[in-house]
Amino acid sequence: MTERVVGIGAGAKELATEDMILNIGPQHPSTHGVLRLRLTLDGERIASAEPIIGYMHRGAEKLFEVRDYRQIIMLANRHDWLSGFANELGVVLAAERMLGMEVPVRAVWTRTLLAELNRILSHLMFLGSYPLELGAITPVFYAFNERERIQGVMEEISGGRMHYMFNRVGGLKEELPSGWLGRVAEVIAETRRRIPAIEDLILHNEIFVARTRGVGVLDRETIMQYGVSGPIARASGVDFDLRRDQPYLAYPELPVKVVTRTAGDCHARFEVLLEQAKVSLDLAEACVDRLRTLPQGPINQRLPKVLKVPEGHTYAWTENPLGINGYYLVSKGDKTPWRLKLRSASYNNVQVLREMLPGHVVADMVAILGSMFFVVGDIDK
Repeated sequence: MTERVVGIGAGAKELATEDMILNIGPQHPSTHGVLRLRLTLDGERIASAEPIIGYMHRGAEKLFEVRDYRQIIMLANRHDWLSGFANELGVVLAAERMLGMEVPVRAVWTRTLLAELNRILSHLMFLGSYPLELGAITPVFYAFNERERIQGVMEEISGGRMHYMFNRVGGLKEELPSGWLGRVAEVIAETRRRIPAIEDLILHNEIFVARTRGVGVLDRETIMQYGVSGPIARASGVDFDLRRDQPYLAYPELPVKVVTRTAGDCHARFEVLLEQAKVSLDLAEACVDRLRTLPQGPINQRLPKVLKVPEGHTYAWTENPLGINGYYLVSKGDKTPWRLKLRSASYNNVQVLREMLPGHVVADMVAILGSMFFVVGDIDK
């Protein structure tokens, strides 16, 4: 309970103590999706915060149970619409593990390359949109310029700009276009050359530093309790990345550098995201070099017309751009899963807001919310 005083001068009188409830939403301040925050305020300061989700729920997990293993890829593609290719990976890796299927080596390296390009696309979105939430409009143009360059090569290979649908159980949809690897190498080199402009424009800007440094500090213990992962966890000193610690695809053969910070504030989360984009450029370049040396061969496995996964269960998890995504697949030997449970990164990353926001003023709420790097469809899958 807080005490609110109204009126001015000698006529001012104290009223009974009461809470002031402020609803943020059900629309995100920067239109990331439909999220609602129920804040209890003590003046300008947040006393408690409750994230309220479910406005976009589409029942994807139940739809998984009535779709075959080709159709599921389309559904899984969409819950985090910035990470379409990465979302597809969890489904196909789980199915391939249950089938005991070995994917052609060219498909493994191409998947790794596309996963890193998709990671850069996701990071660039937040690197541009986060300053926009704090009042800086210029950085988003820089970030989208780089995104468009990478989108070009992703669209060339898959035909899509958001929902790539290029993964298949057993490999990839089709062979790489002629000369595509050369164009990817050019895009990587140009993006690496231009990312420092984004860094110079934002990272050390005195207004940006004032709005983010020491704001929204998230400690390691809270991260472990809520299962927060990805760049947010690493900004608080959690040195964990599945690409290095439980590698999949071609990551065992790649030098994956895990970027961490210790401050755990909004500024540290932005720094980690920026450095991770640079690391992904290095990994993508290494994949291009390796693919150029591989002999010609298949890029997928031939599948039966009706694909049935053997009875059993497995859990496949991947390091998505926003954090850990996990797919728990249970099969009874049919062409559709008996159960496919999705553990999405954004869900845990948003729930921790109830611990972070209290004690901050409302003006800092937008800075904290934007630094949590979530997609609402990834919460309400």
